Amino acid sequence: MIARIGTGRLVAIALMLVLVGFQRWDPPVLETVRLKTFDFYQIWKPREIKPAPVRIIDIDDESLAYLGQWPWPRSTVADMLAAIKRLGGVAVGFDIVFAEEDRLSPDRVARTLPNLSKEASDELIAMPKTDEVFAGVVSQTRTVLGQSGTNNRPRDPNYAVPQQTPVAVIGPDPKPNLVRFPALLQNIPELESAAMGRGLFSIKPDIDGIVRRVPLVMAIDDTIQPALSMELLRVATGQQAFAVKSDDAGVKSVVIGTTEVPTDRNGRMWVYFTEHSPDRFVSAQSLIRGEAPADKIAGHLVLVGTSSVGLLDIRATPIDPAMPGVEIHAQLLESVLTGEHLTRPNFAIGAEVILGLVISTLIIILVPILGALPVLLLGVVIAASVMGGSIYLFTEKRILIDAAYPLSTSFLVFGTLVFLNYRREEVQRKEVRSAFGQYLSPALVEQLAEDPSKLTLGGETRTLSVLFSDVRGFTAISESYKEDPQGLTRLMNQFLTPLSNAIMDRGGTIDKYMGDAIMAFWNAPLDDPDHAKHACDAALAMLRDVDRLNVEREREAEAAGVPFLPLNVGVGINTGDCVVGNMGSDQRFDYSVLGDSVNLASRLEGQSKGYGLPIIVGDATADAARDGFAIIEIDLIRVKGKQEPEHVHAVLGDHAVRESEWFGRVAEANKALLASYRGRAFESAKEALEALRRADEDGTLTDYLALYAERIEVFEADPPPEDWDGVFVATSK
Repeated sequence: MIARIGTGRLVAIALMLVLVGFQRWDPPVLETVRLKTFDFYQIWKPREIKPAPVRIIDIDDESLAYLGQWPWPRSTVADMLAAIKRLGGVAVGFDIVFAEEDRLSPDRVARTLPNLSKEASDELIAMPKTDEVFAGVVSQTRTVLGQSGTNNRPRDPNYAVPQQTPVAVIGPDPKPNLVRFPALLQNIPELESAAMGRGLFSIKPDIDGIVRRVPLVMAIDDTIQPALSMELLRVATGQQAFAVKSDDAGVKSVVIGTTEVPTDRNGRMWVYFTEHSPDRFVSAQSLIRGEAPADKIAGHLVLVGTSSVGLLDIRATPIDPAMPGVEIHAQLLESVLTGEHLTRPNFAIGAEVILGLVISTLIIILVPILGALPVLLLGVVIAASVMGGSIYLFTEKRILIDAAYPLSTSFLVFGTLVFLNYRREEVQRKEVRSAFGQYLSPALVEQLAEDPSKLTLGGETRTLSVLFSDVRGFTAISESYKEDPQGLTRLMNQFLTPLSNAIMDRGGTIDKYMGDAIMAFWNAPLDDPDHAKHACDAALAMLRDVDRLNVEREREAEAAGVPFLPLNVGVGINTGDCVVGNMGSDQRFDYSVLGDSVNLASRLEGQSKGYGLPIIVGDATADAARDGFAIIEIDLIRVKGKQEPEHVHAVLGDHAVRESEWFGRVAEANKALLASYRGRAFESAKEALEALRRADEDGTLTDYLALYAERIEVFEADPPPEDWDGVFVATSK
């Protein structure tokens, strides 16, 4: 049975069922993809801005500059509310909560100002309280005060939230599905009792911090409370109550009079946003000054809020990363009043799952029959149809159906089938690789698997930078482990790993390990125009890694009570033409390099100990890397096995060291030293040597200075001939 169906199909069917459960679970990653899909729709086609009887009185930066910092005296807010009524505003909703008494009320000012005369204090106390003035205006207008859900429940065990607006529930109890808060942040009692309505302006963004849905009703304690926008609509239309319709899947809609607003199962409305429109806003200061145009207020539902960034009511929406919170409420009201609101019906998830199952089943059936490419082309057609259908429902019906889930599901199923087919072929290739893997390097085996024509001897001439490194005094270190050979192995692994990483991280190819030594090269097999600089950079990184390793080893040796022998590395680098390619015999070969430049790099590494400088480079390397590193010439030598002399250099540091005052002094003094030394002016050479010693404050060049001091002393006693070329003949490797 399994053989007839095929392992690949069975795995694909299992994956398809897992993805169905994935949708039921609805993890954050899936929700984020769905929300971003809906964002794309709104960005692609936002709601068209049409005339709607909604306005915002904006406590903007201009108003704050005119009237001073917020909060303003409640008498000023009362004047603003009275002006709205006078200009014909239908109803006013505050996206603000007045939770405390006005600190700017005359009686409170009288009690808080120091050194106030009794006459002045009595006069202030006798003036009307600003909260009473504001409450009087609120009672004479259709005003809805804003409230906020809060998680800070009062400690009073008798605390209970009142059902402020009557609500009718049509269907099962919706409270378990609603956005919930344990307590309510209300206005001061005299304002609460004066208002015709009270509504919540609380907004909870989605998982990514973007506001797409706004609760129209919320559960506060054991009550159902309306949102500010819905309460404003109720007060404006003279309704006494609102209704919540629900079914077994959750909330379906909120009803106010003859207006029914569809919601998701949690009582949230998907807001269909327009782009930001300054025409929605009337500056509060223009209202106070009496300059606000009457036609912008008359016959409108008015929301009072702020666009000032400093008052911290700025939210991100699908089409605007910084929209004032009050504008979100205004856009919600516009959507309700114009009937252009988005809906995501409760059957949407089921429809998306079924669509994904149908497409995935077709793929499972057709891939083994038609092959991957025809099914891929068919999939493109299906994907375009699904995406087109989803976009059509959005643009024409305002229905949100997620195309991402069925398409992602079918794509994963398709990808799994393709992968399993590829894996089956890979297993067959692996059998071929295993036949050669015992004899050839893994890297070469992979190249041969991709291109069998490379299974030939030979190479090409390329300019490479070649690096050799070796440990100084390794014999003494290895002898200290003669009773613990496994410990020596661990040490070498601990040592070679960071050095290898330093090379490979900078594009180098490790040719081979020779005990404690490493050979590497740059500019093959991949092109590297800056191969000399990368080799020098790798060498400096190797020294830093060895220093860190020595600190750790010294600490371990001290804890174990054993002597500590530091690891010191010498590095030689040379740049020049080399032959690189497959080297060896007809039966066994490896990717390696040969050439005179390689031999010179090895000899330079050997010279690093004599000069007391850990990184020695050839003339071509120095010329190529000089602008990025602190490099000084140290000698003109003829290494063992070569007739032509070579200018050799030392790398003292990176670009930061090169730009330092220390290196400037060292380079100048060293140049004078070499010029005097090669010109046989040994008295001047001693002066330059002393100047170099003074410049070398940290003793980096101590051994180098000692070497030249010894040479000068010898040549003063037995001067070289007049035709001496300054070449030092190295007798050791």
